[in-house]
Amino acid sequence: MSEGAVTVAETPFLEPKTTRKFKVTWQTLLLALGGLVLLLSFTRVVTGAVDLTSAGAINAAIALAVPIGLAGLGGLWSERAGVVNIGLEGMMILGTWCGAWGAIHFGNPWAGVIAGAIGGALGGLLHAIATVTFGVDQIISGVAINILGLGVTKFLSKVTFAEMPGGGDSQSPPVPKPGTVSVPGIGDSLATMEAKHWFLLSDLAGILRGLVTNVSLFTILAILMIPLTYYVLWRTAFGLRLRSCGERPVAAESLGVNVYYYKYLAVLISGALAGLGGAFLSLVAASAYREGQTGGRGFIGLAAMIFGNWRPGGLAAGATLFGYTDALQLRRGGESVHALLLVLAILIAGVAVYQLVRQNRARAALITGIAAVIVFVVFALTSTIPPQFTSVTPHITTLLVLSLAAQRLRPPAADGVPYRKGQAK
Repeated sequence: MSEGAVTVAETPFLEPKTTRKFKVTWQTLLLALGGLVLLLSFTRVVTGAVDLTSAGAINAAIALAVPIGLAGLGGLWSERAGVVNIGLEGMMILGTWCGAWGAIHFGNPWAGVIAGAIGGALGGLLHAIATVTFGVDQIISGVAINILGLGVTKFLSKVTFAEMPGGGDSQSPPVPKPGTVSVPGIGDSLATMEAKHWFLLSDLAGILRGLVTNVSLFTILAILMIPLTYYVLWRTAFGLRLRSCGERPVAAESLGVNVYYYKYLAVLISGALAGLGGAFLSLVAASAYREGQTGGRGFIGLAAMIFGNWRPGGLAAGATLFGYTDALQLRRGGESVHALLLVLAILIAGVAVYQLVRQNRARAALITGIAAVIVFVVFALTSTIPPQFTSVTPHITTLLVLSLAAQRLRPPAADGVPYRKGQAK
């Protein structure tokens, strides 16, 4: 049968349906978002931690979430095709260097954006050659890409940036930045309302001002990647074939799908997206390349992808969560992170009530309730969080989120499973 014979009618072999107690709708999501804003507003009033909903914190959270989200999208593309990509961190590192080099060499930040994507895609190509063509263990190949990214960029910095004014062995000269945009006519009004510190209204004003003022054009491009990824992977025949390679590659091959081709393409796109995340760090977040700039964001991107259950919407929520906690620890870290303990205690208590009332799991509800009490006691008996702990807030959040989300996850069925052409025969 020809490749074009794969149609949407054949989707049942892709993703087995799981039993759900409720259906997630836009109304449910909006209600949850409204409840979260209400909770943050209540916490701000009680604790006085104004940065919980300030425009500066929201703006910083978006900027910090973008590289994590792009890395997570890269992992999603690769793993939906059945290839585990632990090398996202190395591809991001290549993207940071290539992005800075491209912007400096051509004198244009968008040339840096393209160069960053190409640098990450080259890392993806190496990963695809090793895993898809030669059958190298995907974890080993990913670790090798991470090590290679560190070594290659260190060497390239010494032979290029070290010779430039303002550069060095481990950093580049300042690079041109992409422009920013703001929605005209509302910034001053929102700032005035935010400064009054009214319950809920000022919080909404702060959140909205952070979303519509001084937003990088690169950020807008990155955000558009999320619905674009969803449309391509879940609403096109191309996406159906690609996902079939990560679910049932043998069945896909029997239907005429070139499994190697789709795996290669997915890993290349994965590397390009991770490279874009790296370029964002050097072009927008820091205005220069610096060694160690990624700071493990490639791995946090993988965590966001897992938290999102290998779907773009959930991935975006996970990246935003990690970016938000990172932004708070940078802005009045001890005070803001301490206020988050109250938010966490209330959310854990809500989970306990849900387990007791909806799931009828008394023992689990008791354990969860005890955890909520412990967190609240820590909040009540302290007034701030030491800076030694605030710096690891995003990483602790990663561990907590993954541990809580583990029971509902369903990765692609053939994710990480070696595939050789001809298995269908």
